[in-house]
Amino acid sequence: MRMNKLLATLILLLALAAPFAQAQLMPTEKLDGIVAVLDGDVILRSELERQVATVQAQYANNPQQLPPRAELERQVLDRLIMSKLQVARADETGIRIADSEIDQTLGQIAAQNRMDVDQLRQAITRQGMSWEQFRHNVHDESLIQKLRQRVVQSRVQVSDTEIELLLKNGGVQRGQLHLGHIQITLPDGASPEQIAAAQAKAEDVARQIRDGMDFAAAAIRYSDAQNALDGGDLGWRSYDELPPAFAEIAEKLQIGQSAPPVRGPNGFHIIKLIERREATSDLVTEYHARHILVRITEIVSAAQAEKTIRDLRARILAGEDFAKLAKEFSNDTGTANLGGDMGWFVKGAYGSKIAEMLTETKVGEISEPFLSDAGWHILEPLATRTEDKTAEAERDKARQTLGSRKAEEEYGNFLRQIRAEAYIEIRLPGAAGASGSGS
Repeated sequence: MRMNKLLATLILLLALAAPFAQAQLMPTEKLDGIVAVLDGDVILRSELERQVATVQAQYANNPQQLPPRAELERQVLDRLIMSKLQVARADETGIRIADSEIDQTLGQIAAQNRMDVDQLRQAITRQGMSWEQFRHNVHDESLIQKLRQRVVQSRVQVSDTEIELLLKNGGVQRGQLHLGHIQITLPDGASPEQIAAAQAKAEDVARQIRDGMDFAAAAIRYSDAQNALDGGDLGWRSYDELPPAFAEIAEKLQIGQSAPPVRGPNGFHIIKLIERREATSDLVTEYHARHILVRITEIVSAAQAEKTIRDLRARILAGEDFAKLAKEFSNDTGTANLGGDMGWFVKGAYGSKIAEMLTETKVGEISEPFLSDAGWHILEPLATRTEDKTAEAERDKARQTLGSRKAEEEYGNFLRQIRAEAYIEIRLPGAAGASGSGS
């Protein structure tokens, strides 16, 4: 699975913290001013400058991929506007992020960068970025993540009937695609002139790519999609997580090849196939085992529990019946009455210690006593088998596929809705849509 988007974004902020320092050291008179007004909030020139500097640092080794400065500012400003609108809507709907959640996320970011939180703070401040501002960024990204979850949960439902229909029609394709995407957006109710202009732009972009322009550079320069500044990279997705038209186009492409523009509901799209992963069967090793557990309680000390489990192991090795002793002494209420029988399960189902002992103990042997979070155990592996879980996996995949499709569509609709409802006045020189609601 791809790394959590929030962590990826924030780790990038850490790696690119130096540009923030440079922006903060610029003369104040260059940074003063408002570049956009939206509802009760504003975006300052200094904020835009910092974000532009971050993108420029990201492409420091390939600056030719970036569009002209004015176009880059427009794209970054659009991303800032959408971020602020989402944060504002999250606040309005009562979504809150506790300090403990921020601390937890900061700990994850630090761990991803092989440091502790104090080292992370020092790294941030050494490079000139305020720690308080970094925490604020974490807070806002967390709000947006929770807002998306709430919107998707309230609007997206997948029924068993939909799953059956998808499976019946052969709609679950196994394997994954890594795609690039460029979108030339059409406004709602676009006129014939607007459609013709968008199509001409899409065809010109496709021609430049055929003539040798890097696809990522073209996405940064021309795409209207939210991932434009990421070079149009959609990342790895299963066939069924993609719009069917995208998957159909990609299926006909060779790796590294891009397709001509195609018309979609919201504009024209150019797709590139970056990589492809073939499907594999879902073969799962399952274990059948039984165990006896003696819990550590206020009455039974750890030493007493260990002694009891060692005595029980000795009695079994001396010939007493495992199942009978499990019924009498095991504190695992779920298996004791079954003679300690745990049934068939995958290796990690009962935790890491039992998984470890399954590896170390042969079928028919009694394990050495071992301690887990639950208490002291002995374990007897009874059998192993390899099961083909492809059918179950396909059903789970169908549910995830339908959910992902609906989530992408519904959250896209939600973003368009909140933008249309907002008052946005853009004061960036040369930017289109100077004022008005949703402009």
